[in-house]
Amino acid sequence: MRCSVVILNWNGEQILQKFLPSVIAFSALEDCEVVVADNCSTDNSIAILKQYPSVRLIQLDKNYGFAEGYNRAIQQIDSQYIVLLNSDVEVTVSWLKTMLDFADNNPDVVAVQPKILSYANRDYFEHAGACGGFLDYFGYPYCRGRVLNKVEEDKGQYDTVCDVFWTSGACMLVRRDVYLQVGGLDALFFAHMEEIDLCWRLNARGYRLVCLPQSVVYHLGGGTLNYDSPNKLYLNFRNDLLMLYKNLPACRLHFVLFMRFFLDYLVFFQNLLQGKFQHAWAVVRARKDFLKLRLQKGENSYSAQRKHNLQMAKIKFPTQMKGLMFLQ
Repeated sequence: MRCSVVILNWNGEQILQKFLPSVIAFSALEDCEVVVADNCSTDNSIAILKQYPSVRLIQLDKNYGFAEGYNRAIQQIDSQYIVLLNSDVEVTVSWLKTMLDFADNNPDVVAVQPKILSYANRDYFEHAGACGGFLDYFGYPYCRGRVLNKVEEDKGQYDTVCDVFWTSGACMLVRRDVYLQVGGLDALFFAHMEEIDLCWRLNARGYRLVCLPQSVVYHLGGGTLNYDSPNKLYLNFRNDLLMLYKNLPACRLHFVLFMRFFLDYLVFFQNLLQGKFQHAWAVVRARKDFLKLRLQKGENSYSAQRKHNLQMAKIKFPTQMKGLMFLQ
């Protein structure tokens, strides 16, 4: 099989009914398939999926979250390319062929994302990935077309092919063999930041990651966790710190973590002053759990993963880390 478009679903019956038909219609290429991996849904998702006989269904035995759900599904797939596609994405006519042709013609490129526009406001970029991602000075992610929660109108300003530091998990084409070779998504992340951590490992091993704006999709966003969810804030902060610990060389790690202590607690106090007590506590919980995980020992601990990542890295500071200027 040349390509498998893999959608992860959990209790998303309405989302599937709305978005799956366009994926089926516009992914009907030779030697390509659409796969839905179901994280043990308790709604009518399975019954709905059985109405689409062309869709391959992988039923997982429990909710493994975004990261491990994809890992387990991809282990059951034998295709050259995998597309990680959120269930709330509307694709366009040539979205898949454009990315596949580019990957075929550029063997040094391991991952490709399209231009990701907002489903609700179609002239603007969407928060999750926009037109290709980078990291700022202290490890906070941003994109071409989006900084923090501010998104730009798409006026063609990012219509050039661009090497990026991370490609969006909302829609990412990746070579399956390399995905497995670097360990896939970090299962403990559960959701959020997991694709950026994966992309850091890919960059450090010398692979190229590209945003290809000639391919276009529209993302609804916030389908699993609302953008203002305290749990989303917790996962983003905890996983961001874990990602930095896993991948930053020692000569920069302590400085970045020192600065992040103050920056994270600025967010804590901001939420406290706004009366968002659950959000404030989410920042504290994230930092506490990060420290707990950092101190664990063992073969699969984060200290062991950090050692392995730094040993495997061919490039100490990937040039695509354009936002991390202090690393240049």
